Amino acid sequence: MAKAKVAYVCSECGADYAQWQGQCMACKSWNTLKEFKVSASKSKASSSGVVGYTGAQTQKVLSVSEVDLAEVPRFASGLSELDRVLGGGIVPGSVVLIGGDPGVGKSSILLQVSCLLSQQLNVLYVTGEESLQQVAMRATRMQLPVDKLRLLTETDVERIVEASEVEKPKVMIVDSIQTMQLAEVTSAAGGVSQVRETAAYLTRYAKQNQVMIFLVGHVTKSGEVAGPRVLEHIVDTVIFLEGQSDSRYRTLRAIKNRFGAVNELGVFAMTDKGMRQIKNPSAIFLSRSEEPSSGSVVMVLWEGSRPLLVEIQALVDDAPFGSPRRVMVGLEQNRIAMLLAVLHRHAGVQASDQDVYVNVVGGVKITETSADLAVLCAIVSSLRNRVLPNDLIVFGEVGLSGEIRPVPSGQERLFEAVKHGFKTAIVPQGNVPKGGVAGMTIHGVSNLQQALGYLI
Repeated sequence: MAKAKVAYVCSECGADYAQWQGQCMACKSWNTLKEFKVSASKSKASSSGVVGYTGAQTQKVLSVSEVDLAEVPRFASGLSELDRVLGGGIVPGSVVLIGGDPGVGKSSILLQVSCLLSQQLNVLYVTGEESLQQVAMRATRMQLPVDKLRLLTETDVERIVEASEVEKPKVMIVDSIQTMQLAEVTSAAGGVSQVRETAAYLTRYAKQNQVMIFLVGHVTKSGEVAGPRVLEHIVDTVIFLEGQSDSRYRTLRAIKNRFGAVNELGVFAMTDKGMRQIKNPSAIFLSRSEEPSSGSVVMVLWEGSRPLLVEIQALVDDAPFGSPRRVMVGLEQNRIAMLLAVLHRHAGVQASDQDVYVNVVGGVKITETSADLAVLCAIVSSLRNRVLPNDLIVFGEVGLSGEIRPVPSGQERLFEAVKHGFKTAIVPQGNVPKGGVAGMTIHGVSNLQQALGYLI
């Protein structure tokens, strides 16, 4: 019997070394190298590159011109919001990682998907955290069709693959990857070594058998899924299910997708019957107060392939201790200092002795620069105590010289605002449609002074 090869893997960054050393040269962490066995035998390791997996077959080498460029067929998951985030549906042979905090609803949404898909396809639901009775009770409580769903409780990946070869599923759910383990790896389940090897094992099986696999990964204390970026490099798609503990709404966002865009957003509501899809997310993010108040303005955010209306609130107050605070929730923290400097230099509005708080209502995170003009309008509205009209929409990027730059998909943003009853818009001059928009008065501005002139 060939001697098992031993490697040392850093539990912080996943880098591996041939021998133990005190410090990881990749992340500079001390005493983080853990020992694990690479392979049980030479033949097994060379056949697949995955610990213990012997189902691999030698692939034929092809030229680029010989590769079949036919589009990979997709099939619907049963939840259109999930299909949107995945890029149009489920791709056979792909591996999707769903990450999120414990209790956010990862298992619930995958149980819904598996029950819906099981009515048309063979689906295997593998749980390593719950018993079969717990899964069945939750599915019954959610009133899901469970007559054709196959369940398995197991944590050994080799046994899971053996059961899958018997069941021949088209879709397999593994909940969760932190509980899975391989006998050849000496570290405990949930460690960097186990997560990397079990994920590689399942990924190789999915590719060779055209089985679509959903992996559930919990977020660690550092905010990463199942370890420091180890798992995200292996899978095809990484999506996060996010939501605040005091809110029933959940957002599904892709941060990596080999089969589609990464900026799509899906919105769900957590109910006693599981996840309910929100077809019109703008409606829930625009639940404004009936009494108008200063410091509030609505902008149009572009998420993936659709516009989304969100409210931006600002509060400007005297700094009590002479050290002004700048707090941004849902926006880039460092951008507020730049915007306030532009506001002072090119509009003559001074806020250096004021506390400035800016919040995006509904827990939405804005990463694009189209919110610049809306943020400054909300800040000036709060500073001057000037109430802005409820039917006003604002968007645009602010440059360092005070110019207002156009943003992508400006016309589509305006059309979405009209659908929700907005009648006035302050937008970059480059985003003003030539024929206008029926039912809306559009003010095109080229600099910050012009924009604030409509408000003050």
